[in-house]
Amino acid sequence: MRDICVITGGGSGMGLAAARLMGQNYYIIICGRNVMKLESAVEALRQQGIEAEAFPCDVSDYKSVEKLASYAKAKGRVAAVIHAAGMSPHMGEAKTIVEVNALGTIYMNNAFYKVMEEGSCIIDVASMSAYLTPKIVMPVRNYKYSIDNPSYFIKKIMKRVNIFPKKVQKGVAYGISKHFVIWFAKQDAARFGRKGVRVISISPGNFETPMGELEKEEADTYTKYSALKRFGHVEEIAGLFAFCSSNEAGYLTGVDILCDGGLVASGINPLLRKK
Repeated sequence: MRDICVITGGGSGMGLAAARLMGQNYYIIICGRNVMKLESAVEALRQQGIEAEAFPCDVSDYKSVEKLASYAKAKGRVAAVIHAAGMSPHMGEAKTIVEVNALGTIYMNNAFYKVMEEGSCIIDVASMSAYLTPKIVMPVRNYKYSIDNPSYFIKKIMKRVNIFPKKVQKGVAYGISKHFVIWFAKQDAARFGRKGVRVISISPGNFETPMGELEKEEADTYTKYSALKRFGHVEEIAGLFAFCSSNEAGYLTGVDILCDGGLVASGINPLLRKK
């Protein structure tokens, strides 16, 4: 049985970079909604000698995610899952952002819980925005509904988002959804742990990706406050994904790892544009 690594959002950016690195030791299945992008990425991976294939999947649709999990299981041992698919405030409306980022994480964890075995690892990708959005915004007490009633959970989250002015709702939805990803990965560690499977979240800062390019003008206004004063390179986050999913990190679970070049550590609140 060959080891399988499933990567959502694997058609570009940090997901594709992870596929290049993980492909040295795993059979790669990259997933996303843009079939043409996926096929192009698979071709590039194969040219580098990496065994890979594409599987179209909408992470906000549970049936689609279940099909992905079943397909991956049929291919071999699902040893690693990197759930990097997500939407930024520049990519959709507030409700869609919450559905893709929050529901997508619930669905991925629930579907892959059924097919992952002892010694494997699932990584849910969050964002440094979870640390930068004011805590008072976060409807943490409503997160519990995600476990048994995801549709009700979304209603509660959107009720909070809709309190805010229309012009900031996308940003609020993004911050809440990524904060939830961190919470969900932590609470899910016990469930997966009973099977000997690890769950962690990783919160990237600003990286040189297509998504990062959409946010570059805004991000540039505060990247100067970070310790490294630059955007991250996708190879750097891919290396973190690879280590965290490896046996060398076999005791690492139930935590979030912030990889932001030292921006949050600076104390800057980019949302308020002040030191």
